[in-house]
Amino acid sequence: MPQNTPTRKPLLDFDEARERLVSQATTLTPIKTVSLLDAAGHVLRTSVVSPMAVPGFDNSAMDGYAICPTDPHASHHTLTVSQRIAAGYAGTALKPGEAARIFTGAPVPEGTFAVVPQEDTRTEGDHVTIDRVVQAQNYVRLRGEDIALNSEIISVGTRLRPPHIALAASVGLTELVVSTPLKVAILLTGDELVEPGTPLQAGQIYNSNRYWLRDALMQLGCEVIDPGMVRDTPEATREALRQASSQADVVITCGGVSVGEEDHVRAAVESMGHIDLWQIAMKPGKPLAYGKVNQSDFIGLPGNPVSAYVTFVLIAQPFLQARMGLPVPLQMAAGQKMVAGFDWPKPDRRREFLRARPTLQADGTEVLTIWPNQGSGVMSSVAWAHGLIDVPAGQTIKVGDTVRYLSFNRLLSD
Repeated sequence: MPQNTPTRKPLLDFDEARERLVSQATTLTPIKTVSLLDAAGHVLRTSVVSPMAVPGFDNSAMDGYAICPTDPHASHHTLTVSQRIAAGYAGTALKPGEAARIFTGAPVPEGTFAVVPQEDTRTEGDHVTIDRVVQAQNYVRLRGEDIALNSEIISVGTRLRPPHIALAASVGLTELVVSTPLKVAILLTGDELVEPGTPLQAGQIYNSNRYWLRDALMQLGCEVIDPGMVRDTPEATREALRQASSQADVVITCGGVSVGEEDHVRAAVESMGHIDLWQIAMKPGKPLAYGKVNQSDFIGLPGNPVSAYVTFVLIAQPFLQARMGLPVPLQMAAGQKMVAGFDWPKPDRRREFLRARPTLQADGTEVLTIWPNQGSGVMSSVAWAHGLIDVPAGQTIKVGDTVRYLSFNRLLSD
């Protein structure tokens, strides 16, 4: 009688895995009011409505002359210069046949037909001459043309960047209502891991995942809880998870959730909550775990540095962004169509993400090149790359083919 062999569970589709994880995210509810000087990086929770128009008055877009011609349609004007108006000062109303020497940003006086740049004029004494037809409102920035009174200038869910801070300051605001930072604990286990700066013993490797993961979370605006390395024992793992879940909204680990005798994270998580192990049809980065540790979300990334990084950027990061209240599309961004400058002759049954960068050729055209070693442990490929090429399962690539390119700048932005 033939023995029954266990049926291998089919791999989870990449898009389905991403959608499933993002759908588990609940928006962080606590909010706080912060000074404008401290608001950068936070997520806005109350839309910003402008209490004023910007600019607040009609003003000059150029250094030149504000004019009030007697015949606006004439092709030649000679006007008397009646005043000088610098930025920060208001002039008096112009009469027909008068002009005002004016500077960029200064309010245009009542009666102004247009502003003429100084290089288009001739001056003699207290008169200015313009030898052309002038269009009405030329070089006049009208009140409210940038921002209308009571208009929404920053929407809820925006991660505040320097331009947003400048925008809020330009309408006189001093405080904004934002989400409290998402607290994320990172736990790294494995007796083979040692910290950089420590001499390596036989069988040991340096712990690189802790460093890129901590930095990636901080760039997202998360508050990182990092207790350092966790001893690879059941007791130490449970205690680390207990403490992390009492402080953090989300707990993230790298590796340690397989069925090996020395992988204690899975059992520890299950003793305090629940865990689902997903095998995703992606390369690198097939294994991913999601669950709960007490009231905290739990994400278990793969242990290999490249697998962990790619999985974090493509799947875990959108989950964290959704937890922070940022808008996250369930489907990944379309990417950019570019030309391949390489061959990829061996198709894989999984969706592949090749580390790549644009390269300028001698003829001035731009093609994508890939790092020669695409292994899941080759972190040099990530450091070199500017993005990922999204290769559908079963597809080969030849030089000149059009491929889908996902730049890290776009993937890591909001």
